[in-house]
Parts: sequence; C-alpha cells; structure tokens
Amino acid sequence: MKITCVEPLGISEKRFIELQNNFAAKGHTFNFFTDRREDEETLVDRMKDSDIVIISNIKLPASALQQCPKLKYLSVAFTGLDHIDLAYCSQHNIAVQNAAGYSTTAVSELAVELMLDVLRKVTELDGTIRQGGSRGAFLGRELKGKTVGIVGTGAIGIATMRLLKAFGCTLLAYSRSQRSESIELGAEYCNLDTLMQRSDIVTLHVPMTAETHHLISAEKIALMKPTAILINTARGNVVDIEALAKALKENKIAGAGIDVYEKEPPLATSHPLLNTPNCVAVPHIGYATREAFDIRADIVIDHVWNYINKQ
Repeated sequence: MKITCVEPLGISEKRFIELQNNFAAKGHTFNFFTDRREDEETLVDRMKDSDIVIISNIKLPASALQQCPKLKYLSVAFTGLDHIDLAYCSQHNIAVQNAAGYSTTAVSELAVELMLDVLRKVTELDGTIRQGGSRGAFLGRELKGKTVGIVGTGAIGIATMRLLKAFGCTLLAYSRSQRSESIELGAEYCNLDTLMQRSDIVTLHVPMTAETHHLISAEKIALMKPTAILINTARGNVVDIEALAKALKENKIAGAGIDVYEKEPPLATSHPLLNTPNCVAVPHIGYATREAFDIRADIVIDHVWNYINKQ
C-alpha cells in the first residue's frame, strides 16, 4: 500500500526515515512531508495516489477527498474529526480513525493554567512590569475553594477534575451520561443551567457536534455570576463567541481563557475576543506539547499497522 503523511506532525526526519524503512520491509511505500501546507491544491497533490493518509487538523473537505480515488483509510493525528467531511468518507467507504487520548494530560493542564492566569492576571501583569509598572492595588483570586463546573466528563474532563480536586475545588458536572470516575472524585452532576448559575469557573470539554454548536449561548452566559470565568479548550463553536465578547465588554462575567476559535489561528486582529477585557487568548496550543506529540505519533502509526494487518 502507499501511505502518505501529509505534514510533519512533530516527528523528526530521522524517525520518518525509520518508519519509511519499516514499511518498505513489509512491501509498503511510505512518503512524508516535513512542512505543513493547508491549501487544498497542495494537499491533494500529496495524497491523491495514496491508499492511506495520515493527517492532523488540516481541513479535509469533500472537494479534496473526491480527488483521491484510491484512498481507503485516514489515520487522523487529532482527537476531533469535525474538520473532515465524514459523510463523504462514509459514502465512499473511507475508514477514519482519530488519535483519542494523546493530549488528555496536555489539554487538562492548559485548562487549569488558563484558570490560574485569568484569576491572577499573569499575562496582563507580565506586560505591566515590562512597561515599568508595579502591582499597584491589584489583588488576584485563588483557585482553592472555587466551584468549578466541568461541561463534558470524557477523558479530558475527568483529567481536569483530578487536577482541580488537588487544588481543593468543589466540582459540578454536566454531560450526556454520568461517569463513575467523576462521582468518585466528588463531582455533583446537575443540569447545564444549574451548573452555569452555581459555578465560579466553567470549563468546557465537549466535542463539536450539531448538539454542542453554541451550547454555551448568550442565554447560558447570562446565567453566570458576574465574578465567574469561562474556559474553553474544547472547540470554538461550542461557544457563541460574539455573545461571550459582549459579556466581557459589559463586565457581565469576570473573564475568559480561550484556546479554540471558530476557525484555526491566525485570527483577524478585529476578532471579537482579541478586543475584549479580561480575556487570555492563546493560539490553539492545548494539544501541543512534546510529550503529547510523541504519544500521538505512536498512536497514528499503530493505527496504520493495525489497518494494514486486517486487510
């Protein structure tokens, strides 16, 4: 089979060559690229003759997939699959498999880091001291003792709970189904409105689906305490970003920590969340750690071998 990794994935060229040799020893061709290109023309050129493609979060619409008639399997080096036209894949018998679990620790740690940053204004005060300023009358807030609402209690949500429990937080949870791990950690399940009303911090850990699109709407944000903060390391469109920006500008909530947006960065300088107070914005780095990338590479390559061995 012809296998193509269309982007570097944080894998060294040395390891790529080792993989190439391993696949060749079993009679397969393995091509790789050490630069990331997201334009459809380049993407199609790289994958058009392949049986198997490895890709991360580059948008893969039907218009690109239909130019790849040999494609049988996508090993996706990412947790979410909303950037891929899954309907087309299903209709044309293209198997798709994600790399679940590789970034659980990385994303949960960033969620807590954003909470601390917003509560203590670390990023803002870094700028203050670099401009010759001082603390002045500033007082931050501690994470200990806060009620944190976790929206989505999958692997990342539960990992975040474990960290928050160590900080001494009270845990609320909302999810489609209750998890025993969450209950053992002391989380109280409740409906979303109750969670939004009671939480000092709301942190989002749900996938992007038709049901979760704008799950955190203007109406849900309006339920939050004026002292509460919102953390989103899930998917951008889970939140009504315009409504969030409005709430921040009007001081209806105290702050936000955002890693994900309705499109992948770079963002226009006019983006609503880049022009709001008390919002720490980072360019989708939740999954991007050295450790997570090493785990991810192992997962996607194992998935390819498993697929091949089943044929």
